[in-house]
Amino acid sequence: MTPFVKAFFDEATFTVSYLVRDPKGSACAIIDSVLDFDHASGRTDTTSADKIIQFVKDNDLAVDWILESHVHADHLSAAPYLQEALGGKIGIGSNITMVQDTFGKVFNEGTEFQRDGSQFDALFEEGDSFHIGQLRGDVMHTPGHTPACMTYVIGDAAFVGDTLFMPDFGTARCDFPGGSSEMLFQSIQSILALPDETRIFVGHDYKAPGRDEFAWETTVGEQKALNVHIGKGRPIEDFVEMRDARDATLAMPRLILPSLQVNMRAGQMPEPDADGDVFLKIPINKI
Repeated sequence: MTPFVKAFFDEATFTVSYLVRDPKGSACAIIDSVLDFDHASGRTDTTSADKIIQFVKDNDLAVDWILESHVHADHLSAAPYLQEALGGKIGIGSNITMVQDTFGKVFNEGTEFQRDGSQFDALFEEGDSFHIGQLRGDVMHTPGHTPACMTYVIGDAAFVGDTLFMPDFGTARCDFPGGSSEMLFQSIQSILALPDETRIFVGHDYKAPGRDEFAWETTVGEQKALNVHIGKGRPIEDFVEMRDARDATLAMPRLILPSLQVNMRAGQMPEPDADGDVFLKIPINKI
């Protein structure tokens, strides 16, 4: 089946959120939503999420799933806000527990922070499936960027999160805790084993040099032929050398510290203090 896909691009974080609809009904899923966050003031805003909510209501859709491709390090998730407004179950890969364990220590969260993934409604394993109305989705575990990265194959469309970018921009970084360029290479091979006509929807676009417009849809065939990091059968040894050298030059994402604390909680903020105020932590020399 060919699902209807509506993209919502947030230029502030270069993130693409997706609404995926059963073409034979009103059921839909939302993938990789954004809660707007101003780093300087510490204020949140729901403008990006409200655009999705309005689209769902305008088209009389029913949300079955709110999916995360991984624990994002560059934007906050709006999953709880969307769930409260629209319903649906929040899902992520089962290796979220590894991410929670790692960053629970980084942020000194203590024993009250559950590291079992229980903040989410569903934890997916490799080979699991789910349904959006009559539309089937299949789950691929595609680690490398992070240990919990998932690709959701829904009909003829694959939502790859940060694993792959547009062919002219390449592939994801692998230098976050638990990342691995070797694992990323193997994960990408799994994605490239899908039929060439499979539509690939990427989680970010930064406009490669020489390209004037943002873009987020490509195909498996285009990735195999044209991806500047992995295309034309590039061997694993060359890819790992390139990826590791490139990652060593990259700065941390601007919103990594607030994003990780919120997203490992399924988009929920940390518990407020006795006065009802919420605080995020800034660990020094930890990341």
